[in-house]
Amino acid sequence: MIPSQQYRFLRHGVRDGLSMKRDASRWTKLHIDPWLLCFLLLNATLGLCVVYSASQDSAMVLRQAISFGIGFILLFVLAQVPPKVYQAVSPYLYLLSLILLILVLFVGERRLGAKRWISLPGIGSMQPSEFMKFAMPLMMAWYFSLRPFPPKFSHICIALFIMLVPFVLVVLQPDLNIGLIIPGIFVLFLSGMSWKYIGTAIGAFLVAAPALWMFFLQEYQKKRILTLFDPESDALGAGWNIIQSKIAIGSGGLSGKGYLEGTQSHLGYLPEHHTDFIMSTFAEEFGFIGVFALICLYAAIIFRCLMIGLNSFHNFGKLYASTVGLTIFFFVFLNSGMVSGILPVTGDPLPFMSYGGTAVISLMASMGIVMSVHTHR
Repeated sequence: MIPSQQYRFLRHGVRDGLSMKRDASRWTKLHIDPWLLCFLLLNATLGLCVVYSASQDSAMVLRQAISFGIGFILLFVLAQVPPKVYQAVSPYLYLLSLILLILVLFVGERRLGAKRWISLPGIGSMQPSEFMKFAMPLMMAWYFSLRPFPPKFSHICIALFIMLVPFVLVVLQPDLNIGLIIPGIFVLFLSGMSWKYIGTAIGAFLVAAPALWMFFLQEYQKKRILTLFDPESDALGAGWNIIQSKIAIGSGGLSGKGYLEGTQSHLGYLPEHHTDFIMSTFAEEFGFIGVFALICLYAAIIFRCLMIGLNSFHNFGKLYASTVGLTIFFFVFLNSGMVSGILPVTGDPLPFMSYGGTAVISLMASMGIVMSVHTHR
């Protein structure tokens, strides 16, 4: 009787191969997660609408729509590939990203005083740092998936070197893109790194902060931080962005002024209203209710990625899918804090909303790999 009951339990276990085959749906056969796909389609549609309202430029919206189209196609294609393939090619993607970052220093296009873009024949202009944001979590997940948890101190040092090399290359552009190493930090945290090491790292950063301020930060970066505490001290200069952004958010009120009825962006008061400050444009037109709905949509995407990571059968999938979810959370928090005046202006876009083809395609590619982790069991 007992062996029979045990056999029945094994047959109908949640993670049993027979039960998964029986529960396989049409979406699973397509290697697509319907919930995550639905959330992404809603976010993309909303992003295109806000880009049009902010820019009033049909050509810009068309370019963004093409980027989303390429991104969704790439999502579907990448979802068909088993995670073990990504685990194998991760080091090569990382090396390719490093080569692109090095090329930027020599043949990159200079815009706004920095070399951050490179033109590739047949592809057009792209920002290699955005591609590295895609390759970094793959590389880190690959590295730690081959080693026992929690990681040893020597493994942590090697991982820090993997993160710092591209970060230094981006700083030389110059661009203090802290978002480049955030995915790597999340992988370190998820791998079970000791709190002793985390506390030591935080203490070392606080001790080194004065030296970083004096020798590494550019003047415009220092001004951004100082302006955060007193934007009115330079209302027509460094404080202009934050002041106009808060005016746009506050004027939206509870329900907003209505779609295409925003004044701060349409009259030119709000700078970068279709990229860095697109959240301000959205808040002015849709108000608190619209922003709350958008945050709920982001929360759904983040939660779904975390659940896929937690339910993965292998460490590579756990680390990668969870890191993608936490990285989206970080950038949503960073951009929202920036436009509302509680964080310095960093220039990081709002995921799936801000105009920018490279960022959209990289994010969609990441989501394709997350779906691959979920459906390849």
